[in-house]
Amino acid sequence: QVQLVESGGGLVQPGGSLRLSCAASGSIFSINVMGWYRQAPGKQREFVARITSGGSTNYADSVKGRFTISRDNGKNTVYLQMNSLKPEDTAVYYCNAGPLGIGPRPYWGQGTQVTVSS
Repeated sequence: QVQLVESGGGLVQPGGSLRLSCAASGSIFSINVMGWYRQAPGKQREFVARITSGGSTNYADSVKGRFTISRDNGKNTVYLQMNSLKPEDTAVYYCNAGPLGIGPRPYWGQGTQVTVSS
């Protein structure tokens, strides 16, 4: 089993920045991909970004150029640097991890709230 613990959410003004972290523990040998999804009120959960253990990254079009995903394999931690935040980025952000594959991986964190508002 894998446990994922997120941190770093909060309230920020439009145009501001936040950095999310997600630390993995447990059966980490099964993890290749780590990433982030988000879910806004009344909407379905959507993909934000992901990174493989080799450093390959993918981003949703809505966050390209504003968000950067990175990873410290030694600390089993993935980061999401979010810049130029917009009100539409407001959501609960979930860490996601698992073996290499398409779509959401099997392990989820508990979520951290990001609110972008003046």
